[in-house]
Amino acid sequence: MGLELYLDLLSQPCRAVYIFAKKNGIPFELHTVELLKCQHHSDAFAQVNPLKKVPALKDGDFTLAESVAILLYMSRKFETPDHWYPQDLQSRARVDEYLAWQHTALRSSCTRVLWQKVIIPKFMGQQVPPEMLVSTLAELDRCLQLLEDKFLKDQAFLAGPLISVADLVAITELMHPICAGCHFFKSRPKLDAWRQRVEAAIGDTLFQEAHATIMKIKDLPPADATIKEKLKPLVQVLLH
Repeated sequence: MGLELYLDLLSQPCRAVYIFAKKNGIPFELHTVELLKCQHHSDAFAQVNPLKKVPALKDGDFTLAESVAILLYMSRKFETPDHWYPQDLQSRARVDEYLAWQHTALRSSCTRVLWQKVIIPKFMGQQVPPEMLVSTLAELDRCLQLLEDKFLKDQAFLAGPLISVADLVAITELMHPICAGCHFFKSRPKLDAWRQRVEAAIGDTLFQEAHATIMKIKDLPPADATIKEKLKPLVQVLLH
């Protein structure tokens, strides 16, 4: 049996894994796990990933969780072009540096903005305190400044002259209707130029395909009572 990927393209890490596999011609069987229906909490999915999170990978009897681990596993197993995860020690270290930073910085901020501005009020029917949203947006602004000053600098891409998994993870973090259209991004010409380079390197068709679901998230109908109850613990975390 070939590679199996368990994904929900509403999820940023899943989009990164999906684009990487598609862009590099890696054959896989797609299993959609709908997060907003809490399918990741099912007993069947727990057999694949006891952490009950997507993305998850299954390669025969081998299973793997965590998007960064999955990206690097695929890059090594399928010997993808070197620019994705360079062999050069210092270039690879730059990729690793971004991947280590983003979990608690840009990804966290982008996720909170999306939930606080769209999912919690529209899908969950719960109001977010205005002062909390202001604080979240300020933190996103800070992270975008660090992305520009610390990681991008005057380079074409985050780890050098060619696209890497660092760029892929970063661009999928920023591509949802709030971050992609907000004034933070529009007012940053350096980051906007980088975004265009990343999209061009990925290819417009694949880029749009991967992000089609998340860009329509404002059209989600309200959740029913059962789903709201299941998501309540997550919402409580995102409101603190």
